[in-house]
Amino acid sequence: MSRVYARGHRRAGVLAAAAAVAAAGLLSTAPAAQAAPPTPVSASTARSYLGQLTVAAEGSGSGYSRDLFPHWITQYGSCNTREVVLERDGANVRQNSSCAAVSGSWYSPFDGATWYAASDVDIDHVVPLAEAWRSGANSWTTSERRSFANDLTRPQLIAVTDNVNQSKGDRDPAEWLPPLTSYRCMYARMWVHTKYHWDLTVDSAEKSALQSVLNGC
Repeated sequence: MSRVYARGHRRAGVLAAAAAVAAAGLLSTAPAAQAAPPTPVSASTARSYLGQLTVAAEGSGSGYSRDLFPHWITQYGSCNTREVVLERDGANVRQNSSCAAVSGSWYSPFDGATWYAASDVDIDHVVPLAEAWRSGANSWTTSERRSFANDLTRPQLIAVTDNVNQSKGDRDPAEWLPPLTSYRCMYARMWVHTKYHWDLTVDSAEKSALQSVLNGC
């Protein structure tokens, strides 16, 4: 498959995903529960995907705003994306009539901590919204950015310790990796899987860091 065809094929997938997420708010029943984020591609596939990503200098953050990526949209009933991920990634999660998690426990694979209050947990965008903006999402439609910010199909959303997520900010793997070293291979696979699906670019330092992690998987 040519790179041009592959890019066009994934672009079509982005548009299809946008339509699917837009329709998700009309659903009245919850999808099947999962115990963790969707499993990313294998390390060998991630290495292949990484080799196919366009390498380009990171773009400008000019014009970026989180509001350009409408997130935590309604997925079904009164449940938004955050509450769906909290229920999916947690254990023994109980939700009230508004779908807010009122009890349960959450293990954060980034740092190995376990939390018992949803307020201690953030939903991390594995590929941060600002990073996506600088890697090509600045040219997307609002519908595409909404789909990316609420992507429950790819391994793009994960419940983690709030201050660890905040320390990550919008940094890429050349600048930040999970403190728990045993999770770094999984994180690199998640990152590449997401960037490949959404046809985002990587800069040279980012690619080198990902290669180093994936070669050690």
